[in-house]
Amino acid sequence: MLSTCETPVGVIDLPRVRANIERVVTYCSHHGITWRPHVKTHKSLRIARLQLQAGAPGLTVATPREAEVMATVTDDLLVAYPVVGGNKLERLMALPNSVRLMIGLDSSEVLAMVRHAAAAANRSVRVLVEIDAGLGRVGLQTPAEAVRLAGEIRESPALEYAGIMFYPGQIRSHSSTQDADLAVLRGLLEAFYDALGAAGLAPSLVSGGSTPTLWRSHEIPGLTEIRPGTCIFFDREGLAIDVAGPEHLAYSVLATVVSMAVSGQAVVDAGSKALAKEARGGDDGFGFLLDRPEVLVRSLSEEHGILDISATDWRPAVGDRVRIVPNHVCVSVNLQDHLLAVDGEHVERWPLEARGRGPYEATGENSN
Repeated sequence: MLSTCETPVGVIDLPRVRANIERVVTYCSHHGITWRPHVKTHKSLRIARLQLQAGAPGLTVATPREAEVMATVTDDLLVAYPVVGGNKLERLMALPNSVRLMIGLDSSEVLAMVRHAAAAANRSVRVLVEIDAGLGRVGLQTPAEAVRLAGEIRESPALEYAGIMFYPGQIRSHSSTQDADLAVLRGLLEAFYDALGAAGLAPSLVSGGSTPTLWRSHEIPGLTEIRPGTCIFFDREGLAIDVAGPEHLAYSVLATVVSMAVSGQAVVDAGSKALAKEARGGDDGFGFLLDRPEVLVRSLSEEHGILDISATDWRPAVGDRVRIVPNHVCVSVNLQDHLLAVDGEHVERWPLEARGRGPYEATGENSN
């Protein structure tokens, strides 16, 4: 099937996916942490099932679509995104009553929206206070702000103050050079813990972590669960910062060589609409060949990927197929219509049910 399918297409190595999942579960079990994987990486019910069957107690989502899809396989969901908009909240509140819904937020404005939607739907919602762990994207800036918002949650009918959440996305350095950044993170968290504890609002749940800091999660005090998603597939960035080795790379984009007309390069049919233009993992391209890591994707336009073959004696022919490891796997997966799941000689087409924004309606095909 890989020799005849239309390209470009995302391909996953199922044995490696399973091994990556087991590796994370084993690490978490050893350190007394739970793993609530973020599904934004894979958007797939079948992969979510693999994670849950391996021991993940619940899932993390970012969109109503992801929540609607994943509510068919788990009754424990964290929406790790401030949900703004009546229609989005109505969709979340319409999830089955069996789903224990939890939402992260960082403002009284969003809290009021959630409180109103929950009351209208007559359902209980757990709420996490999101704090800024240094990324500077979202999250409360001071312990005093966190105490105030946590107090508002505790006094809100239909809502339950569950704890705090954070995302240390600014820490993307090599795993061996994260000491200083982790020390800053520990100090910041301790200040929030102290203030919340003094106010009688000590968090029972602390949700955080990332793939770049995955294997050092146990060094973060108070952490009860982590949410890494990329770690099931990994990518060029994961390899560059040493949170993964070549044997852990489980995702690639299958592409076809379409031109050899220009010396020193090969052109493939995987451009920015298959790989995405992200510079993570290096400033010298957008990916590399899975079986020839010295061959980089030098540049991308929408439908063209330019492979730099000037430093190798490899010379593909037009029509040859290659597999490209992207810089950032999550955005590449989101560009695919489906994935080809490979297990030895067996290949299956796996849908990406959680991709897109519209309401989810399960069908016979994508509810398998």
